[in-house]
Amino acid sequence: MAKTFHSSVRVPYAHTDQMGFVYYAHYLVYFEMARAEMLREAGIPYSEMEDRGIMLPVVEAHCEYQTPAKFDDFLEVHSSPQPFEGAKLKIHYTITRGDDTIVTGYTHHVSMTKDGKVKRPAPELKALIN
Repeated sequence: MAKTFHSSVRVPYAHTDQMGFVYYAHYLVYFEMARAEMLREAGIPYSEMEDRGIMLPVVEAHCEYQTPAKFDDFLEVHSSPQPFEGAKLKIHYTITRGDDTIVTGYTHHVSMTKDGKVKRPAPELKALIN
């Protein structure tokens, strides 16, 4: 079973639309924030990875919106990295507010060098799964 990492965000007013709901694209920002926290918690922060020449660009992103979040909601973001398939990494996300699921989704990443060449995942990245 995949390990699950947890982070949180309090919705700022600037992230809401005219209806008072979180603008849909901001959920991808919340995914990214959770991913950065996940890597930091695993001991391989993005900045350190990039200093070592390891990049993890997003090559696909998907969201399914269940119910809207609003200004000042406290959201929990649960991220679960899946086993690598070659140089590809898939991370599942669930964003909740209390017992309510707000959004589910995933991102696909490819382990690459700074000059865009596909690279075998670093052992620290593979350890995310264990």
